[in-house]
Amino acid sequence: MIWKGRDCAFDLSTKTIVMGIINATPDSFSDGGLFATKEEAVARAMRLIEEGADIIDLGGESTRPGSDPVDAAEEIRRVVPVLEEIRRRSDVPLSVDTRKAVVAEAALVAGANVVNDVSALGDPEMAPLVAKTGAGLIVMHMLREPKTMQDDPVYRDVLEEVNTFLRERVDRAVAAGIARENIAVDPGIGFGKTLEHNLAIMKHLRVFGRDGLPIAVGPSRKRFIGMLTGAEVGDRLPGTLAAVVMAVAKGAHILRVHDVAATVQATQTARAILRA
Repeated sequence: MIWKGRDCAFDLSTKTIVMGIINATPDSFSDGGLFATKEEAVARAMRLIEEGADIIDLGGESTRPGSDPVDAAEEIRRVVPVLEEIRRRSDVPLSVDTRKAVVAEAALVAGANVVNDVSALGDPEMAPLVAKTGAGLIVMHMLREPKTMQDDPVYRDVLEEVNTFLRERVDRAVAAGIARENIAVDPGIGFGKTLEHNLAIMKHLRVFGRDGLPIAVGPSRKRFIGMLTGAEVGDRLPGTLAAVVMAVAKGAHILRVHDVAATVQATQTARAILRA
């Protein structure tokens, strides 16, 4: 299985891709404010690359539960200078975490290779942009908007409904001219799901890859780990690594995480055991 972005490609048959998170925001749930300046964000990126990140995912708008949207100009101000400087220093693939086509376009000009869209093409201009530029695309399921997504999320069948949504968005992407080999799907852990929904998704991840597309998953430091263990956000690495190993065993191809070095070691070990 090959997953392609603009000017890059990942052979997912040989390794699990580790995507290092950088939130250039003041209010993200885990590390908001820690990397809000260009210098802090770039330094963080360099460290994650040294730790073995296969791709860096940079976002300028928090999508934590209850968060308010950020206007496009501010989002561009937060991410573009960071992307430009990372690209100047490294040729590692870069992803922009945004719901807005205008932000994605600015990021792609600055050197990004992939668009990580938590709204799954909610902006009608996003699919034509990705098709035109040849960028990679991650489409993610989210119930409603970040502001309201955790307000009593209800599904008749969470696996069926999330999978149906992702298939529809993939079809929309392909109809717009995006190559299937450029698309990955993300069931959206924590984005409008209860603890039980998140556990069911993690247990049955393979469901989302039945169309042959790569599966991305982001369990890192998420609330469901705290609900299971009582651990605060900064103490959820053991729970995250357990989720990461289970995700690899269940067929995940791309892992979006904060703690890259630990995740690389965990995924390498898990894959070796699975191959033995």
